[in-house]
Amino acid sequence: MNPSELTLLVLRLAFLLVLWLFIFGIVYALRSDLFGQRVRKMSTDAPAAAAVPFATPPPAPVPAGAFTQPSAASASAPTEQFSRQKAAPLPPAGPEKATTQTATRLVITSGTKAGTEFPLGSEPITIGRSSDSSLVIRDDYTSTHHARLMLWHEDWMVQDLDSTNGTFLDGKRVAVPTSVPLNTTVKIGATSFELRR
Repeated sequence: MNPSELTLLVLRLAFLLVLWLFIFGIVYALRSDLFGQRVRKMSTDAPAAAAVPFATPPPAPVPAGAFTQPSAASASAPTEQFSRQKAAPLPPAGPEKATTQTATRLVITSGTKAGTEFPLGSEPITIGRSSDSSLVIRDDYTSTHHARLMLWHEDWMVQDLDSTNGTFLDGKRVAVPTSVPLNTTVKIGATSFELRR
């Protein structure tokens, strides 16, 4: 076998290898879209604060001069000083969480099933194109096993199941199981829904 034939053989083998890698990549992508990825279970040992994104922020630092001793004049009339000050307004409360007590139904607000309502129980709700999903959504932007709603310490959480196009809560993509507030839009593919009383 002369050098030119050997070079041609090596090039053919390299081309076949690249072609097979390309075919395997396509098959893997189709398999994960049709059958979904393996669902990762939430650990029950994880602290509740790690799962809830609406944790209260840490208190603001206090200036160094805030702990000086009061003068005799200011100490003599503390009631006057406090009576002249107005009470600071309370910060606005965050959105109310959807819990087993506050949320009773899932309402589809846009998409092919707009206006449809589903009662909420205590079981997880799987969402996707698969016929074994609790909520079947058939559109080109929804994966076979796209997302699920589940209870975590009485709070409703949404979890994306490694979908192709993602799950969005109030316009932000969900990367980890996230608490769902009442009347807040969850978008999956071309369908949006809310948890309501």
